[in-house]
Amino acid sequence: MMKDRELIELFDTTLRDGTQGERVNLSIHDKLLITEKLDDFGIDIIEGGWPGSNPKDEEYFQKVRGLDLKNSKICAFGSTARFPDKVKSDNNIQMLLKAETPVIAIFGKTWRLHSHKSLGLSDEQNEELIYKSVELLKSHGRKVVFDAEHFFDGYKDDHEFAIKMLMAAANGGADVLTLCDTNGGSIPEEITRIIKHVKETVSSPIGIHCHNDSELGVANTLAAVLAGAVHVQGTINGVGERCGNANLSSVIPNLILKLGCKTMSDIDLSDMTSVSNYVYEVMNLVPNIRSAYVGRSAFAHKGGIHVSAVLKDSRMYEHISPEKVGNTQRVLVSDLSGQSNVRYKAKEFGIELPDDKDFSRDLVQHIKTMEYGGLQYDGAEASFELLLRAELKEYTPFFDVKYAKMNVMFDENGSEYSEAVLKVIVDGEEEHTASDGDGPVNALDKALRKALTRFYPSIENMHLVDYKVRVLGEKNGTGAQVRVLVDSSDGVDSWSTVGASENIIKASLTAISDSINYKLFKTSRVAKKIVASV
Repeated sequence: MMKDRELIELFDTTLRDGTQGERVNLSIHDKLLITEKLDDFGIDIIEGGWPGSNPKDEEYFQKVRGLDLKNSKICAFGSTARFPDKVKSDNNIQMLLKAETPVIAIFGKTWRLHSHKSLGLSDEQNEELIYKSVELLKSHGRKVVFDAEHFFDGYKDDHEFAIKMLMAAANGGADVLTLCDTNGGSIPEEITRIIKHVKETVSSPIGIHCHNDSELGVANTLAAVLAGAVHVQGTINGVGERCGNANLSSVIPNLILKLGCKTMSDIDLSDMTSVSNYVYEVMNLVPNIRSAYVGRSAFAHKGGIHVSAVLKDSRMYEHISPEKVGNTQRVLVSDLSGQSNVRYKAKEFGIELPDDKDFSRDLVQHIKTMEYGGLQYDGAEASFELLLRAELKEYTPFFDVKYAKMNVMFDENGSEYSEAVLKVIVDGEEEHTASDGDGPVNALDKALRKALTRFYPSIENMHLVDYKVRVLGEKNGTGAQVRVLVDSSDGVDSWSTVGASENIIKASLTAISDSINYKLFKTSRVAKKIVASV
């Protein structure tokens, strides 16, 4: 744990560097929403974009002034001027000032390869360019963060050149000198050694900006802080160019919980998971379930021995309490499960299992047999709850599909047609119906709902959110067994169900049927509670 150190300044570049990541696209409204979320969380500086590079970022800097931010300062990003003798008239510099942000981050070349080859500048010209650009921005009363681009590569190539460029920014009045591992190729030992040398040379506060191309973005950031960096840059969920940036969703908990660092703003770590999921949602990206601290699997336990130990003392298999970062402990049920897994999940569902050890052993064996047959319950908890309740005689299906027929047609002109024909039995009453759809599964789903709505109107407000197919035993080709996972929602609750078969339609029917049965079971239980209370 680190004691008696300077406060750490948190600098978020999700809205700038993060948007350079593949499949990351944000509207101005999206950027403003994320800005407010980061401000609530306690980020010190939010880098909003590069004014002058595109109209969207220019508009963002106009509209962000209307937000009532409580913790964060907004930062505009850009480069040094292009020519040493034209700094005052440089368009990029003028657009940075026009953004009217209290903080400006400006990058300059600290690797001779770039200054010589990319810009065609001599060492002296590059030094002058950095000094004059920073000095001009400081003269307008802005806090200036100098991003020493490719600093670690530049240092390893010629450390005297790299430090000389750093000193130019310091002499120009830069408030923070951020050392950038722009290519993401450094390792922690190099980061530590180089920063310690830099701190012997310059007195300005040191920052760190790491990319993740060697899967070391977080590790390098922590190494930098241990070596004396007090300004930390990164993105929520590690989004960014190529392999991404240092992941603040991991960096921040590590700084606070592992290194004992204090941040300039008060950070409520219990909001960390919420912030991570919120950014994923606004970016329309699927969350990485295996992300440290905030991922859905970060505190999930599957092996029977693990679960047995966690139930006694969670410290045996959890490095922190999940509540500290706003996450939750989960126990999965699979063919690796023991009785502890099943009892944990039953308790989670509010189900009291008999103390009979034979019952528990037989139930676990039954589950393992079902998983061997292709089902997988760790991603379909609604199907698992129905299985448990059926074993306890608390649940029987609300309907029975006696007959299902699919008609799929298409021709050389591109015409397509899918139809499902079903015969469904509800309380001895038969309903024979048909429906077309966008493909056979959609037709099947629509036909089943059509048949059941007359008996169970409550299913009208539920809908299929996601549909996934996993081929099992790929070597069997088109004859392989498939597993179908269906995610459903009624606008209030969401749940997942599973089906497996060599026939994809049959597997889909099983998963969809479970989904509807789960909704009906929950609705009936609520109705019974209301009646009982009256």
